[in-house]
Amino acid sequence: MDRFEQAPGQFRNFQKDDFEADWIKVAECRFGQVYQVKLKLWREKFALKSFDTALKIIEEVSNIAKLKFKYIMCIYGMCSEATALVMEYMSNGSLNNLLVSHTLMWPKKFQMIHETSLGMNFLHSMKPPLLHLNLKTSNILVDDHLHIKISDFGLIHWEEGMNKTLFIEQLTARGNISYIPPETFTQSPNPPGTTFDVYSFGIVMWEILTQQKPHAGCSVTTVLLQVSQGKRPCVELIPDQRPPECEQMISIMKQCWAQDHTERPQFSVFITASKEYISCIIQLMLNTEDILSMLSKKDFGSFRHSVRREHVYTQFSGQKRLLHYTVASGDPESVKHVLSLGAEVNCTTARGYTPLVIAVLQRFHDTITVLLDHGADVTQGDEDQWTPLHFAAQNGDDRTVRLLLDKGAVVDAWEKTGWMPFHLACQNGHETVVRLLLSRLSQKAVVEREKAQGRTPLHLASIYGHLNITKLLLTHGADPNATDKFLCTALHLSAEEGHNRIVRQLLQNGATTDTADSRGYTPLHLAALKGHTGICRQLLSNKANPDSRTIQGWTPMHLAALKGHEATLVQLESQGGCVNARGENGWTPLHLACHHSEPDLVAKLLAAKADPNVTEESEGWTPLHVACNSVSFPSVLHLISYGANVNALNYGNATPLHLAAQHGCVPIVKALLMNGADRTLLDSSGSTALNVAQRSEKLEIAELLEKGLSRDSRY
Repeated sequence: MDRFEQAPGQFRNFQKDDFEADWIKVAECRFGQVYQVKLKLWREKFALKSFDTALKIIEEVSNIAKLKFKYIMCIYGMCSEATALVMEYMSNGSLNNLLVSHTLMWPKKFQMIHETSLGMNFLHSMKPPLLHLNLKTSNILVDDHLHIKISDFGLIHWEEGMNKTLFIEQLTARGNISYIPPETFTQSPNPPGTTFDVYSFGIVMWEILTQQKPHAGCSVTTVLLQVSQGKRPCVELIPDQRPPECEQMISIMKQCWAQDHTERPQFSVFITASKEYISCIIQLMLNTEDILSMLSKKDFGSFRHSVRREHVYTQFSGQKRLLHYTVASGDPESVKHVLSLGAEVNCTTARGYTPLVIAVLQRFHDTITVLLDHGADVTQGDEDQWTPLHFAAQNGDDRTVRLLLDKGAVVDAWEKTGWMPFHLACQNGHETVVRLLLSRLSQKAVVEREKAQGRTPLHLASIYGHLNITKLLLTHGADPNATDKFLCTALHLSAEEGHNRIVRQLLQNGATTDTADSRGYTPLHLAALKGHTGICRQLLSNKANPDSRTIQGWTPMHLAALKGHEATLVQLESQGGCVNARGENGWTPLHLACHHSEPDLVAKLLAAKADPNVTEESEGWTPLHVACNSVSFPSVLHLISYGANVNALNYGNATPLHLAAQHGCVPIVKALLMNGADRTLLDSSGSTALNVAQRSEKLEIAELLEKGLSRDSRY
């Protein structure tokens, strides 16, 4: 019989090639690995758990694989080639990992406890009882819908006459020390019974309720001593804001981990005692989903009629509470009702948002008033220390700003990166808010720098072009020459961004034109670099130095030439800028214009008496060398027409013709030859322009240079 045609209850032996090739490792445990695999025939995902130990483990599991129950892991077979078990795939992994990565709501926690008890009760109902002896959150797996299944049962056995020390070592090797009951550590020869698993279940309950690890940071010896002395994980770590039903859970948990194993309840007793209670909890969970649905549909009447006190304490994803959702719905009457049921007005989400912050973000002014009347803390910040006033200032919500200020909001509070609400209002151009905050701020705060870049409110208003706020700050004593961390003034920032009217306002209020930033750039440099010709005119009219130099030696004219800003360059030259100024490596504006192939700029510079034969310092190149190297034929023509030396030698004795030959531009070579370029000149390697063309495989150029130009040649 084909192995896939066996009866469903039989334990099957799979081969490696039964699965698709891409095995995805999803977990690594102490004794092996877990892979997500896909069976070729069924196209279904399975979990394949390999073991580093002998195949004996798999053979033992095969004896219990036929057990089928809703809350225990289904085992389909083995893959002896991989020394592995083939089991159903649980998409959400282990409960151990889920408790770390997710914040679970109380109903979901209770549901998981209930389902674990049902699974364990099934195992213990076997004849004889099937002991787990390895029950812990890492052996409780979670599916798509956060329902649980118990795995790894039956792998540990107590055998008659077994050495107890060896048994404990076997348990601790699996990382189970926190789940081992105290009687295991005594000299009693009694084998473990069902109460062993009940004790482990009590610890699992504590983990689910607290979402923390038991005995965290304690050594094996410390845990052993504490458990033997009757000490258990701290019940006080269970959150205070818990539903009343949680008290019964805590009581059952304490019974499960009782020091005397005879006092621990059987799982059947637990299920009988809690059946009605668990039913109520599951109903509460369903009701909670209905409650949120009413809010999303804005069915506020039904919401207020249905909501109960227990819903108020429910924690949703992202640590949100019902009050957060109610505030976001925008109905102040519903907010009042939830508060009347005991909701904590200052509860926070995972990001630290209070209900007040959410109301401020949504501009729900009536809700803001309700929250403030119920004691909402106007100074409480989120994870980045943004207070409600920060959010209101950024949004330009002057009505909320007034409400918050009247309730004692700290006007000069700093958020995490060092911004006050005042900085945000100035940056975003909210003039009304700026005026409100100015009325409460000290004079010092008006010039206070934000911490990230050291910019004052005036810097921020200037860079973003907010003219009225700029004027307002200057009339309140803002220093127009204050510098940020990069030594930039407000004039630097507004000149670079092209805000003409702000530049004029700053100049009228005493801004210095020639202050240099950390790179040696003045406002005129920045305006020239960006091509803001009108601002350059303003700065020059206010005695800005047209030939001031950056740390690299660039003048404003260099920067205008660098970026091809023709009108700006003309403006600079007309107001005293030197066209032959030397910058880094002795480059002039003409060199830069040729390098960037800006022929119109080249023409303007030459017309303004730029020297066509000036050499730069590093390689001795003239502008003509640079133009030939950049293959800018129009620039070459302009330079020649203004008397550029076609036979100029650089420091490597190369002429412009050598460079034109190397790059293979026929029109440039013809232009140079027509204007007297000497084909016989040798560079420092002893090569003529012809040799360079041949070496560069520029065949048309080589032919041109071999034949020379006839008198009738044209370019």
